[in-house]
This record gives sequence, C-alpha cells and structure tokens, in this order.
Amino acid sequence: MTTLRQRIATDTRYALGGFPAATISFALVVSGMAAGIGSLVAVVGVPILGATAATARRFADTEREMVAEVLERPVGRPVYPDAPPSAGLLRRLANPVAGAQGWLDMLHAVIAFPFAVLSFAVTLAWWVGAIAGLSFPLYGWILAAIPGMEGLPELLGLGDGTATFVIFNTAVGALFAVTLPPVVRGMALVRATLAQAMLTRPVRPAVQEPFSPYADLLAARRA
Repeated sequence: MTTLRQRIATDTRYALGGFPAATISFALVVSGMAAGIGSLVAVVGVPILGATAATARRFADTEREMVAEVLERPVGRPVYPDAPPSAGLLRRLANPVAGAQGWLDMLHAVIAFPFAVLSFAVTLAWWVGAIAGLSFPLYGWILAAIPGMEGLPELLGLGDGTATFVIFNTAVGALFAVTLPPVVRGMALVRATLAQAMLTRPVRPAVQEPFSPYADLLAARRA
C-alpha cells in the first residue's frame, strides 16, 4: 500500500521531473512536424516526419512508464505496425507515421506541453510556499528588522509587530503544507489523464485455463 509520503514523492517527481522531458519533446516534435509538413512536396519531408514520429514514440514510452507509476496500475502500450517485409527504403523511413498512434504520439507532445508547464509551476509554487513558510521562524525576524519592511499582515491591518509578521507567514506556510498533497496529486492527474487517453490502451487480463485434475496425466501421455 502506497503511503502518503510515497504518493507525494511520486506525484512531485512526475510534475517536476517530467517537465524537462515535456519541453524537449515539444521542441523536437514541433520543429520536426513543421519541417516535415513544409517539405512534403519534396520527398525529403516523408523521412523527416517518420523520424519525428519515432522520436515522439520514445518520449511516449517514457511517459507511459511514469503514468503507470502515478495511477498505480499497469497501462497498455498501443500496437505500432511494422513495415512490410517487401517495403522499400522510403516506406520503412515513413513507417512510424503509417499508423494512427504515431500521429497521436506527436499530437500528445504538443498538447501536453501547456499542461506540463501548469503542473510544474503550481507544484513548484506549493513546495516553495510550504518550505519557506514553515521555516519562516528561522529567518522571519531578520526580515522584520529591515527598515521600511511592510509585510502582508500590516497591509491587512493585523499589526506591524515582529511576532505578528512571523506567525502570519508561518501560518501561510502551514496552509501550503496541508494542501500540498491534494494539489500536487491534482496536477499529476491532469497530465496522467491526458497521457492515458492518448498514449495507452486498456490492459487485458490474462485468461486462465479451467483447472482439470487430469491435466498432468494428459501432459504425461502427450510427452
């Protein structure tokens, strides 16, 4: 059973750690699709699109692994068609875009990027707010001693004392900490749900053969 700490760690790793991969995938796929579609009149556009789809497939495989970890269940990998044995060089180069899933992989790299940015920004902000707020008693009194320092408590009319300043900001940090698990979970699920819809297929349970007390005997006779 996954503990709360493990869940927060998994969701945070997906939201923060997956952002660089989403950025690189977006840049490569957008540039590859633009170059490939723009040069389709010339034959060179076909292998460019094929290479772009193959790149998107690698990122999609990585995304599927992370999604399975976030959702805590296995996800199915779509079937990618192989090139016919008699296919020529150009056909083999274009094979990654021969199936619908290749286009879905590329489309996901484009659509998922804004969600990755949102997930990264919100998760990072909540972690910074929680850590900075809970540790505020360690350094808040230094900030309060700065001449002309006006904190949020003073602007809200709660007073301008050092104790009020420290207690208020610590309470804000505690609020961030308490809401951190559901917020980070929500950000992870936003990305995971999109990836699940575009990159995965249902996992079919294995069909077990009915038990037969004579199975061993029949196997021995066949041997």
